[in-house]
Amino acid sequence: MLPKLLAPAGSMDKLIMAVEYGADEIYFAGKSLGLRAGSKNFTNKGLEEGIEYCHKHGRKSNITVNIVPHNDDLKGFEEYIKYLYKIGADALIVADPGSIEIVKQTIPDMKIHLSTQANTTNYYTANFWHKQGVNRIVLARELSFAEIGEIIKNSPDDLEFEAFIHGAMCISYSGRCLLSSFMTGRYSNKGDCAQPCRWKYNLVEEKRPGEYYPIEENDEGTFIFNSKDMCLVEHMQKFVDLGVKAVKIEGRMKSEYYTAIAVRSYRNALDEILKPESERNTKYWKEELEKASHRDFTYGFYFGNPYKDGQLYTSSSYIRSYDVVGIIKSYDKANGIAWVEQRNKFNEGDVLECFGPKGMHFDVVAMDMKDEKGKKIDSAPHAQQIVQMKIPQEVNPLYILRKKIEN
Repeated sequence: MLPKLLAPAGSMDKLIMAVEYGADEIYFAGKSLGLRAGSKNFTNKGLEEGIEYCHKHGRKSNITVNIVPHNDDLKGFEEYIKYLYKIGADALIVADPGSIEIVKQTIPDMKIHLSTQANTTNYYTANFWHKQGVNRIVLARELSFAEIGEIIKNSPDDLEFEAFIHGAMCISYSGRCLLSSFMTGRYSNKGDCAQPCRWKYNLVEEKRPGEYYPIEENDEGTFIFNSKDMCLVEHMQKFVDLGVKAVKIEGRMKSEYYTAIAVRSYRNALDEILKPESERNTKYWKEELEKASHRDFTYGFYFGNPYKDGQLYTSSSYIRSYDVVGIIKSYDKANGIAWVEQRNKFNEGDVLECFGPKGMHFDVVAMDMKDEKGKKIDSAPHAQQIVQMKIPQEVNPLYILRKKIEN
């Protein structure tokens, strides 16, 4: 049985993209109690719309209430989770024992998923949380395949396990970091991390201000805490073999394009597990993931401690090789005309790549371009302008057009 594929959503647009591109479950947050303060997140009305959209398409909604709360953070907690239950949330992602206790007392039949913030790394801990009423555990990212297998083997059959498979990694153990709050006053465990682990550093001796010791990896400094991004698309069979019930993509604060690429790649890679190995396109899906903004990739701890291979010492910048230039809004099949909402400038004659949820991308030459009124144009420079253009191969709404960045 294939594991469920979880996708992040920091906004309604990203939630729609995640659903349409094949995620089984979507995790998102309201305006409070869910990590990722930098994400737009959802108003109460937005939560209702998001949950309704998930259910309409047969998907589940997991709402994050996974901050590590102080006393003041618990004010209104019971009323909020009652509201989430009322509007149909399928599960709550929780990190704190006190929060779990409140959920169990207030809405006993609500499913509880234990956040990776709780640092579950062994089967004794897993069994403890199961006794507290936890239905699924999001495992710590510092575990190997072998350790995960042992945990699952020694845990109750009705306890589900979820594992991260893609996205940014934190230098601190399962995200429990004080660096941001110490240096900037922005609290990591309230979703407001400034990511000082990715800043440039040099070593200065106390009595020699201004004298920088030559330990840098390059002239800009040394990125001593900067982790590579996780990518496990080549190893989805391992999760299936171990009996992991859900696999999770990181990135509520990332773009719609990232959401589409990541969900599409892992959805197809998972589905292809049911095919003979000769019919799988794993290499292609890895290449697709490289076309979204990312850092160099690592397998994390799945094959043991990566040591220096898990770190990126030369730069904290993202690698970006493609721009999204448009999203298909509608398509006239009889005439082969698409209506495209512009995202970045493109010109008549540009060679674009087009893709949807299934199958490989195909090339499109931007031709017969017209504006919304049908007037001939030779470029689309205006943000979100509607462009008519010829696309002979059939496309559907939410297909994406992208262009390779020159140089």
